[in-house]
Amino acid sequence: LVERERVVDVHALADEIADATLVHAVPALMRQLVQVERETPRLARLRRAFVGGDRVPADLLSEMRETFSGAETHVLYGPTEGTILASTHPVPADGIVQGHPIGRPLGNVRLYVCDALGSPQPAGVPGELLIGGAGVARGYLGRAATTAERFVPDPFSAEAGGRLYRTGDRARWRADGTLEFLGRVDFQVKVRGFRIELGEIEAVLRQHESVTDCVVVARADVPGDQRLVAYVAGSVEADELREHLRRSLPEYMVPAAFVVLEALPLTSNGKLDRNALPAPEGDAYARGSYEAPLGEVEAALAGIWAEVLGVDRVSRWDHFFELGGHSLLAIRLIERMRRVGLYMEVRALFTTPVLAELALAVGGASLEVEVPANAIPEGAASITPGMLPLVELSQPEIDRIVAGVPGGAANVQDIYPLAPLQEGILFHHLMSEEGDPYLTSSMTEFDTRASLEQHLAALQAVIDRHDVLRTAVAWEGLREPVQIVWRNAPLPAEEVQLDAAAGAAGQLWRLYGPREYRMDLTRAPLLRACIAEDRTRGRWLLLMLTHHLTGDHESLAVQRDEIAAHLMGRESELPAPLPFRNYVAQARLGVTREEHERFFRGMLQDVEEPTAPYGLLDVWGEGRGIGEASLSVAPDVSARLRRRARALGVSAASLCHLAWAQVLARVSGRSDVVFGTLLFGRMQGGEGAERVVGPLINTLPVRIG
Repeated sequence: LVERERVVDVHALADEIADATLVHAVPALMRQLVQVERETPRLARLRRAFVGGDRVPADLLSEMRETFSGAETHVLYGPTEGTILASTHPVPADGIVQGHPIGRPLGNVRLYVCDALGSPQPAGVPGELLIGGAGVARGYLGRAATTAERFVPDPFSAEAGGRLYRTGDRARWRADGTLEFLGRVDFQVKVRGFRIELGEIEAVLRQHESVTDCVVVARADVPGDQRLVAYVAGSVEADELREHLRRSLPEYMVPAAFVVLEALPLTSNGKLDRNALPAPEGDAYARGSYEAPLGEVEAALAGIWAEVLGVDRVSRWDHFFELGGHSLLAIRLIERMRRVGLYMEVRALFTTPVLAELALAVGGASLEVEVPANAIPEGAASITPGMLPLVELSQPEIDRIVAGVPGGAANVQDIYPLAPLQEGILFHHLMSEEGDPYLTSSMTEFDTRASLEQHLAALQAVIDRHDVLRTAVAWEGLREPVQIVWRNAPLPAEEVQLDAAAGAAGQLWRLYGPREYRMDLTRAPLLRACIAEDRTRGRWLLLMLTHHLTGDHESLAVQRDEIAAHLMGRESELPAPLPFRNYVAQARLGVTREEHERFFRGMLQDVEEPTAPYGLLDVWGEGRGIGEASLSVAPDVSARLRRRARALGVSAASLCHLAWAQVLARVSGRSDVVFGTLLFGRMQGGEGAERVVGPLINTLPVRIG
């Protein structure tokens, strides 16, 4: 055994093990041994070099094969709970490996890649890696709950009491029967709506010649705002690393801060000590040298930036987005500015994101739309036109609306118009005679009915918090459609009896799919819960239907996070919700309908008709001849599409739009293409097939020259 003092001194360690024929080390220590061996060769007798215990970079394996040319190189994988080792992968003689292979299971070890329900995944599809066999531990001493969570019954074993260990590692089977390590389940983060594999960023960072080691983490040093921070060992400037990443990664994957260290902190056994990574200092988010803001506007902006971005100070040449800003923080920034009498358009921040330049675009006089207060008192016996400052309605119209609300006027919190996008959605809803193209659905599975009921109770609490989730729409007999916020809007839940002989989930999808089910928009909330028991698998299913009139991708993410907060008893930590009426007021009062029309008429003034190939689309008719197209994209094409979109920093939908524009251009013989933008998308199974369904016409045109 080697004394600890000689282990931490890699030169002394190399001297100590000079006669070794086999070395097994974690990647951080193995990299140091490789460097020392290159300087002064000592390990002439080495026959096998094993590396594992952490993600093994491909460049390290190549260096090991080159440095220890007379030895076999193997990647070893396995957690302590599986009695240290579970699989091994021999590195080829040329040292070239793709990704992070961990090979095949050792004897008496069984490895499974499963989805969240414990079903095995086919080759190429990611899932959680589970370990079975003789090496699985008994559990954690004195931690019964954690043991039950991580050590689960083995459904694939005929042995009574057989168990599997859930590693928390993501992996997939390759076509050749080897396993590939994809990272930790908990190391895949979601930042600003983007799902990010931190390992992808680390791999690009390691390609920089001055970086010896690195790790990227997501930190929430600013409450409610998670950002990427890169910790780098080496001698390099943050600006250089930022530009290096931008050449290969989309903007949302470039860390907001870079912390350069002499070496990454390690635990006593040589693994990365994430708990010892220091919090970035305030200027770690800034670029270049500091220069104090000039003038009152710059100083005021710098103070607001520092508050919103959570940094100590802001230089007059700092870049909003390079300091960690993004579109959601931009909205918060505009709101902070308005409070102190400063105004600018949001797009000015995107065109001039440097503080000194942005200050020139800021107006001192407030041009914001003042949102009139809601004048409907709680418990009102009646509602009059004077109580509705955002919409002009006659008393008969108001009475007609109130008559359609359960509980009458006392249950009406507010009435105001639709936002422009909502008007387009309502138009297409009414134009569709069957089903509902704006209906989104998601299915959740529960082990018990009690868990399902707890989830529904948490969802109801979220509905009670947000006015947009208690909103219905009325249009019959009115001069324009309006939305009505109910004070109390219980979530409708319908329990369905399913045929035990048929697939339960499939039956629910067929009953409540967008082609079959049509939601009543006059009844709040515009959500529906469909409950069914899957007796064959001993589980409960919850199919949630949400109408796009009151919900989108971002609001669904908010719902999910707030449901989790309620289930964990942390609802008191949630921020106060913003009324949707504020957004409607800005959209309706800030820019007139005439200004909207003038903008689009200017953009499309030379267009006589939309680009319609084959003469198939009767765009001037009532829409009866417009059908629905469905296309299933092969998994490999879907994966390539996503990778390309990530590289360009755009969404997969944007690439689909561009592809559609190319199709229209070729079949119509036109280089100037005009078409509607709406494509409903449903991503299925992560890297699996992608299904795009939707109408070909919408109220918002796209012009691509």
